Amino acid sequence: QVRLVESGGGLVQAGGSLRLSCTASGRTFSSYAMGWFRQAPGTEREFVASISRSDGNTYYADSVKGRFTISRDNAKNTVYLQMNSLKPGDTAVYYCAAVQSFRSDYAPTSYADFDSWGQGTQVTVSS
Repeated sequence: QVRLVESGGGLVQAGGSLRLSCTASGRTFSSYAMGWFRQAPGTEREFVASISRSDGNTYYADSVKGRFTISRDNAKNTVYLQMNSLKPGDTAVYYCAAVQSFRSDYAPTSYADFDSWGQGTQVTVSS
């Protein structure tokens, strides 16, 4: 497992943008597929986006396609989530997740596929 620390959350008006960052400990970050999930009060944690370890495969929830972009910088042990055109419905705690993978194209989308989680960062979008 790897230790993950998210940052970049905050309060933004509808239509605005935020960029979340997640920095991982250790020297094997490039061997991990990474993902972002979110959880609003009273709801289950839901998939937002994921990215494979090295060949750039990405997947997005339908609700964020065209607005959010996941990317990674393996030299900085960091994965990003650029969020544009934010809506009040995007309000949630956003969690970074990781799973080690031997496949370069593996980008899981299920909560159960990840085994390391950050503490979360709050994103609030006001109307």
